[in-house]
Amino acid sequence: MSILINENTKVLIQGITGSFGARHASLSLAYGTKVVAGVTPGKGGQFFENTVPIFNGVADAVRETGATASAIFVPPPFAADAILEAADAGVELIVCITEGIPVMDMMRVKEALKGLPVRLVGPNCPGLVTPGRGEKSHGGCRIGIAPGYIHKRGNVGVVSRSGTLTYEAVFQLTQLGYGQSTCVGIGGDPINGTSHLDVLQMFNEDPETEAIIMIGEIGGTAEVEAARWAKEHCKKPIAGFIAGATAPPGRRMGHAGAIVGGEDDTAEAKKRILAECGIAVAETPSDMATTLLKLWGK
Repeated sequence: MSILINENTKVLIQGITGSFGARHASLSLAYGTKVVAGVTPGKGGQFFENTVPIFNGVADAVRETGATASAIFVPPPFAADAILEAADAGVELIVCITEGIPVMDMMRVKEALKGLPVRLVGPNCPGLVTPGRGEKSHGGCRIGIAPGYIHKRGNVGVVSRSGTLTYEAVFQLTQLGYGQSTCVGIGGDPINGTSHLDVLQMFNEDPETEAIIMIGEIGGTAEVEAARWAKEHCKKPIAGFIAGATAPPGRRMGHAGAIVGGEDDTAEAKKRILAECGIAVAETPSDMATTLLKLWGK
């Protein structure tokens, strides 16, 4: 099992003919992902790489192909409307890779998605990977921009605000012989669709996931909320890392959501609270996998 996606997930890509969307559509196809449709207004009837049909709208793509997940590679001014179009078409999982969406647009999206049977991951995220079981994990599902070749099928769930730190944790695990059930990059924007807590709850219920790495950073209280929930409800070993220890208070560092606004927003405060909740905290990014394995008794 896995969470959110598996090798049978049918994926459509909004913005498949743009340079960024096209490049990662090709990589997902090469990984074995079932990319069944692309969407670019005005280019309906064409094909991507001679195999993937392109539609003018998401509703047509869903109706013709049965796609249940969407990856959004649409420029920031139009990305919010792309999310809403996917939701209106009945897409169950929307993964928005786009960085730089205006906060007001995301406020509108969050309000519009309330009560709908849809899961938004992102925006400004690397996406998700559920590794396959074949050679080099091919045959899995890759939605977004994560490098597929570093993944290996296994029993560790990874959730992170940072794309590059997601890849670092995955690569460390794979090098040590431990694979991943699903890896979820939730993005670093202040308003996003899926939180650390959401993903921890899914990992906790997933029988294949036996241990978890949770990567956070300064800004907001999401990691603290997840840790406090895990203390009461999750019996699986969790290792954590908090980025931004040297960031000065009041200054945004990297992600739009990475700004210290209160006492509990700092790296030191988050690390302390995670430790109090039974999460093993890695002091440096290079220690994430070994910190988990030590706690896990491996």
